[in-house]
Amino acid sequence: MTVHLRPLRIAAHAELISLVIMLANLATAHLKPISSLMGPTHGCAYLFVIGATWRLRQATNATKATAVIPGIGGLLALRRLGRAGTRSDRAQDVGSGRVRSS
Repeated sequence: MTVHLRPLRIAAHAELISLVIMLANLATAHLKPISSLMGPTHGCAYLFVIGATWRLRQATNATKATAVIPGIGGLLALRRLGRAGTRSDRAQDVGSGRVRSS
């Protein structure tokens, strides 16, 4: 079964970008329209990242906990998921006698 991480990747980037925009707005002009747009955007992306990570079967408890970190949790969870996939691929190659050249 193939698991597509594209929606999680999009939400993780949206979460980080919206947080950066909100913090930049707070540090500079503090414009209400920007806060009104970016606040809900960040909140939705944050909740989507958590939900999408927790639904993945290959996500370990550490990966699920990492996804809860605001701002960068989604990207860190993706990184952990990528490493887990690489480890399982290597384990299958070693078990089957195939060797990958790196």
